[in-house]
Amino acid sequence: MSVIPEFDIPVLERLCEVLADTSTGLTGSEIGKLLGQLGVDDPLPGMTKRVRLFEALTQRQQRDRCGNLVVAFIHEAMKPVRHTGSPQWFHAKREELNKPLAFAGYELREDGRLKACNAAKTLTEAEQRADRLRAALERRGVHGDVLRFCRAELLQNNYFHAVLEATKSVADKIRARTGLTGDGAELADEALALGKTGMPFLAFNSLRIESEQSEQKGLLNLMKGMFGTFRNPTAHAPKVSWNMTEQDALDLLTMASFLHRRLDSAARTPRAA
Repeated sequence: MSVIPEFDIPVLERLCEVLADTSTGLTGSEIGKLLGQLGVDDPLPGMTKRVRLFEALTQRQQRDRCGNLVVAFIHEAMKPVRHTGSPQWFHAKREELNKPLAFAGYELREDGRLKACNAAKTLTEAEQRADRLRAALERRGVHGDVLRFCRAELLQNNYFHAVLEATKSVADKIRARTGLTGDGAELADEALALGKTGMPFLAFNSLRIESEQSEQKGLLNLMKGMFGTFRNPTAHAPKVSWNMTEQDALDLLTMASFLHRRLDSAARTPRAA
């Protein structure tokens, strides 16, 4: 790991508050175990969790004159494999951590690793961006399942993450309406393709005439195109750093809204029963 600059004390304080929150943070034994695993001294084991963690990481950062061990602690604490039994905890903590991390120029990704990003300069910067995007989408009458992804923490770096999360929500809706367990383009094919029987799990119309079948195929291809572009960021790593404009985000989120509405009105066929 390259040398990482020391974290400002206010940022480090807030990170420790999130990780060692009295009711939702790591337990005292978990903090002690992680510190020991990383070879970090634990000078105040009898203090409150927040103070204990802050003092341990502050002293180590001052000794090393870099923030590498702070990053190593976050990486260990937020390893996804540790939280397979409590994914809601992982996602909630990730969102909380990304707020102070944004001021240090970092973002905690879904794989539990930090990625450099443009540092936020003001508290209102990301919130204003989110409010502006939400207002524009509300004027368009965008589906409520899309609006909930216009959150400040998703827009601290760029608009890509809001679009990515909205795209995931389309896949979630297909799974909820069909009982299927796949993902991405494969899920869309399984749920919406006519196949040999001519009967998909979800039908956008009666499928009785050629034009109706063409509509079914067209909507399937539109959905597959969206999934292919956004659904798998690890397979399309350069796209995560797209400099997506606000207009791009508006158009793409509107497309996700259109697909949500069509899925809401689609009929479940006997295959989905």
